[in-house]
Amino acid sequence: MPDRERAVYVISVVADLAGVHPQTLRMYERKGLLEPERTAGNSRRYSERDVDQLRHIQDLTQHEGINLSGVRRIIALENKLLAAETELARLRRRVVAVEARLKERDRFRGVLVRLSDVANPWT
Repeated sequence: MPDRERAVYVISVVADLAGVHPQTLRMYERKGLLEPERTAGNSRRYSERDVDQLRHIQDLTQHEGINLSGVRRIIALENKLLAAETELARLRRRVVAVEARLKERDRFRGVLVRLSDVANPWT
């Protein structure tokens, strides 16, 4: 698991990093804006990616004046856009690979050779 995805921070540390009350984090989780991992004892653990998401939420609410419903919609659209961009990049790579195979296949199509240049397989 990449370090940014590893859930290591407890709720109090993340609240301090973001300058919010831990109850705010719990509310964001209830609203579906954050999804921290849970330990076997059901304690929340946040990753660096979760902290980035929290900062994004804070920016949208505090600097852009967007309510939490709007933030949820923006995040959903950003996730859809990211998925579409990822799929587009995958398809572009596929097109390049197919074009290369077609070019290689077509390289010998329609090539005229002199009969004397072809080796006789029976000799």
